[in-house]
Amino acid sequence: MNKTVNSEKQNTAPALGQKKRLVRARTHMPSGRTGARAVPAAGVRVGRRAPDPGKLKFIPLGGLGEIGKNMYAIEYGDDIVVIDSGLMFPDEEMLGIDYVIPDISYLEENRSKVRAILITHGHEDHIGALPFVLAKLDVPVYSARLTLGMIEAKLAEAMPRYKPRLIEVAAGEKIRLGVFSVTFISVCHSIPDALGIAVETPLGIVLHTGDFKFDPTPVDNHVTDYAAFAELGRRGVLLLVSDSTNAEREGFTKSEKSLIGAIDNLLRTYRSRRIIISAFASNLHRVQLVLDAAARFNRKVVFAGRSMVNNVELAIRLGYLSADPETIVPLAEMDGYPESRLVIMTTGSQGEPFSGLVLMSKGAHHRVKLNSKDVVALFANPIPGNEKLVSNTINRLFELGCEVLYGREAGLHVSGHASREELKMLLSMVRPKYFVPVHGEYRMQIRHSQLAEEVGVPAKNIFIMGNGDVLTITSHTADVKTKVQAGAVLVDGMALGEKEGSILKERQELSENGVLVVSATLDKKGKLVGEPYFESYGQIHFRDAEGMRQEFSEAVRRALKHDPNADSELLKKQISLRCKELLRKYLHSASAVIPIITRLS
Repeated sequence: MNKTVNSEKQNTAPALGQKKRLVRARTHMPSGRTGARAVPAAGVRVGRRAPDPGKLKFIPLGGLGEIGKNMYAIEYGDDIVVIDSGLMFPDEEMLGIDYVIPDISYLEENRSKVRAILITHGHEDHIGALPFVLAKLDVPVYSARLTLGMIEAKLAEAMPRYKPRLIEVAAGEKIRLGVFSVTFISVCHSIPDALGIAVETPLGIVLHTGDFKFDPTPVDNHVTDYAAFAELGRRGVLLLVSDSTNAEREGFTKSEKSLIGAIDNLLRTYRSRRIIISAFASNLHRVQLVLDAAARFNRKVVFAGRSMVNNVELAIRLGYLSADPETIVPLAEMDGYPESRLVIMTTGSQGEPFSGLVLMSKGAHHRVKLNSKDVVALFANPIPGNEKLVSNTINRLFELGCEVLYGREAGLHVSGHASREELKMLLSMVRPKYFVPVHGEYRMQIRHSQLAEEVGVPAKNIFIMGNGDVLTITSHTADVKTKVQAGAVLVDGMALGEKEGSILKERQELSENGVLVVSATLDKKGKLVGEPYFESYGQIHFRDAEGMRQEFSEAVRRALKHDPNADSELLKKQISLRCKELLRKYLHSASAVIPIITRLS
């Protein structure tokens, strides 16, 4: 079943209001104003009595068996809360697809039950699907201040007429949504304001860690709240849902501050050369480290790439980045400075087709032209599935003569996700009754489940789930026996369609075999007028094969003789079959054939 939606585009985003003391939840108005709002907030049924213990459901709609499009639903009775609403970038087989989002058919069918969407942090794999999801569900969105700023800008661009209900919360706050009581927990990740989420249900606590690591020296001094996790463990956690990204990596994940030496060494080693740094646009901790190092080495920082520029401007406005205004130079003014005094920070570390670094590597960037005097440093490792795109970008940079620093051996990247020892520490602190590893490919989920067994979670209480599986928990049992519709929805501009639908299959066939267009004109009696016209793309060139053209013309005549008075659709089918037979004969493949029939009146 294909789906289509239109989203409006606009390049301006409203500014956010000034920060206020976090005593109550605050609603971000579309105009940018911030109004105080007492908790309980949207979705609360005042005076409602919780039902007798029944069935609690945990339903992943994305984020399992993959890196990206995270979305998880928690359901009890007539209430559903959703955690995250992310996208995933396409792989090489998804021709022309911009990104992939979760199928929310189940949430649409149960729209009256959905109380809110809770967002853990501002990465695209957690917020990227919101413009499409909110257009259908129109529910409140709860998250921390920076995350809401990113969401607000995204919605203002994609849906300028839509008035979202964005409600600000902070770590330690508790809100009520239907039968659920939700507490937000500070966690350290590669972006500020990351949150874990504890959902108290009539059957017990469901704890979602969000993306996290145990960094004792974070750039912004906001550490993961060990005490909050330990307290939840003391109270008893019914279900733990935890980040599996680094479940294969031994030991502990390094602190983001460990990159300070690498950045200093980069600027010290290449004092006389322009330096281009590519990183995730949302990795604001890394941006802060680069700004600090540039100031120490008397360099100017230029930001390139729309998402990088927007995120930096937002973070500076909200106080999440600090920099001397003299350190940052607009892209349009960089030619006024010696190249040896510039650091250009841009997007494209994952080889995204229209990102800053990729355009530079192709010589297509409107301002930055790279040459042998430039040093390019990739401050990120490829996400699984992006290896080829990154490799192609690096090859093009070498062809331009650039010196390129990349890969794990360069020591330019630190993960934002917990490694094996940290995952075991969390499991030991929380001591959940049931456990579901999420946010990772299948092998990562398996490795994480093995860690859970090591720290004492019974194997029968660990569930390796897939998107759409329903984990049903009662007061005595837990099992996965049912499934809801879930999967991937492809986004190509404004059009959406299922991953398994015909659009991608058609594109795949066109890329492999090309297309043949056959045009035939018929008179009133259904007889062919003149010769059929052939136009071929990606296969036979008829201008170079006159004999072949005659053979195809004869095939069209035979198809029309089959029944000249038949309707056009039947004739098109006959023409297609006859031409495909010849294409298989010459090409050993079945190319796409598009017949066009014109009838003279």
